[in-house]
Order: sequence, then C-alpha cells, then structure tokens
Amino acid sequence: MSSITTDQGIVHYEVYGRGRPVILLHGWLGSWGLWQETMAYLGRYYRTYALDFWGFGESGKKRETYAVQDFVALVDQFMENLGIAQAPLVGHSMGGTVSLSVAIQYPRRVSKVVVIGSPIHGSSLAWPLILAGYRPVAYLLFHMMGAFRLGMRIASPVISKDPRFSDMMDRDLSSTTLESFLLSIASLRRTDLRPLLPSIQIPVMGMYGDRDNIVHPRQWQPLLEGVPHARIERFPNAGHFIMLDESKAFISKLKDFLDSPAL
Repeated sequence: MSSITTDQGIVHYEVYGRGRPVILLHGWLGSWGLWQETMAYLGRYYRTYALDFWGFGESGKKRETYAVQDFVALVDQFMENLGIAQAPLVGHSMGGTVSLSVAIQYPRRVSKVVVIGSPIHGSSLAWPLILAGYRPVAYLLFHMMGAFRLGMRIASPVISKDPRFSDMMDRDLSSTTLESFLLSIASLRRTDLRPLLPSIQIPVMGMYGDRDNIVHPRQWQPLLEGVPHARIERFPNAGHFIMLDESKAFISKLKDFLDSPAL
C-alpha cells in the first residue's frame, strides 16, 4: 500500500509492474480494488497505477467538496508528485468522465484515454443515481446504510454477472462518507462534456456494455459525435462492469489499444 500527501489530503494508490505508466481510475462508490485483475495482467507490460479518489477507498475523507473537478485536479497532482509526465488514463464510469476532463484541461498529461461505461453527460445516469445526488435522498440512504447495503447485495446479480461483485461493492460502501457519497454523484449529475469533446486530439476508446443499467448504454454516441476518431467497443453481454462481466475480451481490447501507436 502506497500513498502521497497533497495539500488537500492523503491519496492512496497501488502500483504493479514495470515499463511505461498507465493510470486506472475507479467510478462512484468504488476503489482501486476494482482493477486488481486488470493490474495483474497489464503489469506484465506496463507500470500500472490505480488510485483511490478523495473520499473513497483508503484516501483522505476530510474535504469539503468531492466534485468531478476536484478529482481532475487530483490526477494532475498525483502525476506531478510521482514524476509521471504523461500517461494513458483508463477510467471506469465516473473515472472515465474524470479521464476525459483531464485530457481537456491538462492535455500535456494524457497520451490516450479509455472510458468504460462512462457518462458523457450526467442526464444519462440511471434515475436512482440522479436521485442520490439530492441531499435529502442521500441523507436517507446513508443513514439507512445497513438496508442500503443489503439492497445492493440483492441487486448485485442484475448489475454484474461476477459473483464477487456484491462483496466488492459492500467493501467499498463501508469506506464511503455521506459527503463523498452525495457531492460526487451530484457533481457527476451536473457534468456535460459534449461541448468540450472536440478539443481532444489524442487517441480515445469508449467501451460500453449493451446491458448497462447504471449509465445509458448508448453513451458511446455522444462520445463519437464529439471525438470522431474515437474507437468504440461494444460488449453485448456486459453491463456496467465490463472488466468483470467480459474480462477476457475487455483486457484483450484494452491492451491492444494501449499498444497501438498514437495518432
């Protein structure tokens, strides 16, 4: 376990492998643990980093805000602190939205972007997530966390085919605070990258599961409209967690993209 200290709190991360760096970013209510199998494979070819956003996993939880923009700044600080001049960013869900935002705001930092089931605009989120971005709803859910966690366990088979998913989600939920729970999803709900996407000139790949019930499965369309050179990979039998539902196809396509030459 490794960590860096920033001016806004401790950032926990894990690193595996040697070679050129690749940075993995998790989604809402997640943590670096989502990427363990991905790191085990990519680590044979790349030096692979997976970090916890502020408010999640083992990172600091004493902030006043947990907005998408805060996580964009975190990635820049993380790379600066570790001496990583430039790297591909691979983001799942909210982490993909952050990855695209970093490419827009700090283009020198990013050589490629991969987004996995990521919302390009916040209105594409499933309605329970949109509701969770309102304080009364978030307060109610968080203060009924036992029931919420039980509900997530019951719903797990609908979200991911991987039998380990319910334990992974329960572990990550136990590390979340009310403020990180509420403010991050509220910020994601308000985010709309469509007007900014045309500024991205680096290679981009969007990976979307046709059975995604967390983010609209056709969010690859606004991505492709904004970044016409983007490579789109669709997974007919996967939901929101493609790396769990179709792990072999996912890692094969991810490595192929990372290995491909830049534009």
